[in-house]
Amino acid sequence: MARCRVPLLSGWITPFIMGFLLCMSIPLASAKVRRYRWEVTYELQSPDCLEKLVIAINGRTPGPTIMAQQGDTVIVEVKNGLLTENTAIHWHGIRQIGTPWSDGTEGVTQCPILPGETFIYKFVVDRPGTYIYHAHYGMQRSAGLYGSIHVSLPDGISEPFAYDYDRNIVLNDWWHKTTHEQAAGLSSIPFVWVKEPQSLLINGRGWFNCSQAGTAVCNSTNPQCSPFVLTVVPGKTYRLRISSLASLSAFNFEIEGHNMTVVETDGHYVEPFVVKNLNIYSGETYSVLVVADQEPSRNYWAALNVVSRKPDTPTGLAIFNYYPNHPRRRPPTAPPAGPLWNDTEYRLNQSLKIRARRGYVYPPPTTTDRVITLLNTQNRIDGHTRWAVNNISFTLPHTPYLIALKHKLHHTFSQSAPPETYDRANYDIFKQAANPNATYSDAVYRLKFNSTVDIILQNANSMVPNNSETHPWHLHGHDFWVLGHGPGVFDPVNDPLRKYNLVDPIMKNTVAVHPYGWTAIRFVADNPGVWAFHCHIESHFFMGMGIVFEEGVERVGRLPAAIMGCGDSHHLRRH
Repeated sequence: MARCRVPLLSGWITPFIMGFLLCMSIPLASAKVRRYRWEVTYELQSPDCLEKLVIAINGRTPGPTIMAQQGDTVIVEVKNGLLTENTAIHWHGIRQIGTPWSDGTEGVTQCPILPGETFIYKFVVDRPGTYIYHAHYGMQRSAGLYGSIHVSLPDGISEPFAYDYDRNIVLNDWWHKTTHEQAAGLSSIPFVWVKEPQSLLINGRGWFNCSQAGTAVCNSTNPQCSPFVLTVVPGKTYRLRISSLASLSAFNFEIEGHNMTVVETDGHYVEPFVVKNLNIYSGETYSVLVVADQEPSRNYWAALNVVSRKPDTPTGLAIFNYYPNHPRRRPPTAPPAGPLWNDTEYRLNQSLKIRARRGYVYPPPTTTDRVITLLNTQNRIDGHTRWAVNNISFTLPHTPYLIALKHKLHHTFSQSAPPETYDRANYDIFKQAANPNATYSDAVYRLKFNSTVDIILQNANSMVPNNSETHPWHLHGHDFWVLGHGPGVFDPVNDPLRKYNLVDPIMKNTVAVHPYGWTAIRFVADNPGVWAFHCHIESHFFMGMGIVFEEGVERVGRLPAAIMGCGDSHHLRRH
C-alpha cells in the first residue's frame, strides 16, 4: 500500500495541495462515511461535585469522541435542543477543504442553529492526528460543549512511533457561574471579570471543596466527580492524546514520576523530545508517549496546574493506575506542583523545542508576499473593557461573512481595510498604554489567493500594571508554519535572519504568544473561504481579540441554504 506521506520535499508544497496528495495516496475503497447524530441540551450535572447547568451532547460532557480514518467523510447531524439559545459547532483543526460552510463559526461561515432546528455538518478528514470540536457561539464552550476528534491512518499504514495503547485526555477549566453571567459581566460598566476557575477538569472530572459551596447543591461523593482513572499495564507504552479546551487557563500537565515523549501536535509529527511536564495552551493538542516503567505496586498522580496566570485554583487530579492495583487507591505522595507559574522562559524554551519530525518536514516558502503585524492589547471603548489588535476590537456582523462575500452583500460589514501594523517606534509594549482607547470594526483582511502571508503576533502590557498575558491564537481553515518565538519587541530586520526556522518548522493550527514576546507564523492563502483567526481564550475573543481573513471566495461553490437565514441572508434561504 502507498505510504501516506511526502518525505523530505526538496521544494515546498502548500498545505492545500498536500492534503489532496495525502488523500489521493489512500485507496478509495478504504474511505468510509462516519455518521453521528447529536442533540445539544442543557443538563444538570456535577463535574466538580457542585451541581450546575452544563451544555451536553447526548447527555454527555465532554461529548462523544469522533473516530475516523484519514480520507473518511464525517457527517454530524446536530439538533439544537437548548430551546431558548442558538448554537454552532466548530471542528477545530479540520481544514474544511472544499466545505468552508461546515467550519461551524457563527457569524463567519454560517448562521447559528436555532432552537429546535437541526443542522448537518459534512466534511472530509484529510489528515491523521488529534483534533477537537467545540461550540463557536457566545461562550458555550465554557459550559461544556466540546469533545475530541481522532483521525487514524488507513489500515496497514504505520506511524513513525510505536505504542501499545491509545488513550484520550481532555483538559478544561470550570466555573460555577453560568456563561450568561460571565458574558454579562464582561459586557458591563463597570467591568466584571470572570476571575480564576473554581476547578480544573481532566476528562470532565474535577473536585471542588463542598464546604465552600454555600447554598449550592454539592456532594463530594457524587460519582460524576470521582477522579478520572487511567489504568496501565506495567511495561506497556501508551500514546496519550492530550487536548486543551480551556476557556482561560494555560496548563501544565504532569504524570508523577514518568517522563513524556512528545511525538505529535495539531496533526503533525514532532521530532521527539522528552519532558517531565507538558505546557499546553487552549486549542492545542499533543500526543505524548508514556511508558509504565515505575514501581508497579502503587498508583501515581496525573496533575494539572495553571501556569502564566497566578493560580487561585486547586491542582486538577487524575489517577495513573498500575494494574492490578485498585483504581481508586490514592497515591501515597503529594501531587506534583508543576513549574513556577510565572516562569515565562521555561515555557518559551519548550515552545522552541517543537520542530517537525525528520522525514515528515514540509518546508515553508522561503519568502513571503505580505507581512501583517498584530499588536495584542487591552483597551477601552466608551467605558467598556475590550481586547484588540492594532487598536481595533473585533465585532461579528449579523450576516455571516461567507454569505455576504459570496452574494456581494457588501453593505453588511465595513469595507475599510484593517490596519496591518502598529506604531512600533512609539509604542512601549512594557508599559500601560498612555491612551487605552480603541475602536470597533468588523472589517476583514483580503488575501490574494495562493499568496504567502506572515503574521507577527506582538504581545504587550495589558491595562494592569506589569502584566502581559499568554494568548493562544487559532487559525481556521489552515495549518501554519511556526517560524519563531522571541522575547521583547519583534525586530523586522534582524529577527527573521537570526531567529526564523525555515528548515524544519512545525506546522500547527494554534500557537501561543508569550508575555512581552512575539510569535511569527507563515501560511499560504490557498483554501477558498472566509476564516477566523483569534485568541482561543473564550473571554478574550468575546471581548474582541480576533480578525477574519478572506481568500478566493469566488472559487467557493454554491452555498448550502441551511447556513443562511440571519441578517440580510434571510431572503436567500430556500426551504
